[in-house]
Amino acid sequence: KEVTQSMLSVFEAAKVPIKWDRFDIDDLSDNFPVDARNSVLATGVAVKGPFFTPTDSPKRSMNIIIRTTLDLFANVVHVFNIPGLESRHKNVDIVTIRENTEGEYSGLEHEVVPGVVESLKIISAEKSYRIAEYAFQYAIRNGRKKVTAVHKANIMKAADGLFLKCCTEVAAKYPSIQFEGMIVDNTCMQLASKPQQFDVMVMPNLYGNIVTNISTGLVGGPGLFPGMNVGTNGAMFEQGARHAAIELAGKNVANPTATILASCMMLRHLNMNTHADKIENAVMGVYASRNMAFRTRDTGGTGSTTDFVKAVVDHLKMA
Repeated sequence: KEVTQSMLSVFEAAKVPIKWDRFDIDDLSDNFPVDARNSVLATGVAVKGPFFTPTDSPKRSMNIIIRTTLDLFANVVHVFNIPGLESRHKNVDIVTIRENTEGEYSGLEHEVVPGVVESLKIISAEKSYRIAEYAFQYAIRNGRKKVTAVHKANIMKAADGLFLKCCTEVAAKYPSIQFEGMIVDNTCMQLASKPQQFDVMVMPNLYGNIVTNISTGLVGGPGLFPGMNVGTNGAMFEQGARHAAIELAGKNVANPTATILASCMMLRHLNMNTHADKIENAVMGVYASRNMAFRTRDTGGTGSTTDFVKAVVDHLKMA
């Protein structure tokens, strides 16, 4: 709640003309509440905080329930070097695009006999073509030059082979965009050694989760980078890296940067670019100042969540 409340405080200071419907949703609920679902369907957008899915619970992840209920098929995360924030790698500017609705996250598991569990990975041509098309359209709209399809078709020849085939066929429609396929384990190694080679990356569900989290870790961590889930019934904006950080809850130490920047993505989605630029510039101004008293601990600072928000609001007042 701290990060979403921080976003609301920044929006109020920036005088963004938005009225919010607010919902508190139980992480372990069996369903996406009808009133929350209807709100998203009516407005077409939402900002959400992280949901925690414990490993010892048989319940489906609320994240998966929401994405499948609303058919939010594309998870998009932008990872980049933030000026003023030191990191091992420079000149990183990666967009990861993850298929959100099938793959290993289909939730089709059962025990065949005691001690033997079968988990089904679902890859369909329909959804592979759809996510590939989205990735190339994203590259065209945003002036990107290359799309990398991440796969394991050398081993999962039918499932990942189909995904790679669909991406390759879609790539042929976009000759101005460079295309390559890359095996997922090699991708992880290449990210750790030379992430600058990547531009737009498109991949099935599980690989997308892994690659996105590696990418955010390279240049600052999970609390910094925004993400969105886009589909036929709207768009939902959130922290890009799927890390609930429940150990930070209620301690006023969580980094709200990713959620604030995700809300800027929402504003751009709504063509409210002036407000988005104003807030984003204020956030970047806090990091560019290199004042560690305003930064949260995950970025080497000594400040609290409220210290960071106050600094952002002060930058907004000076704009």
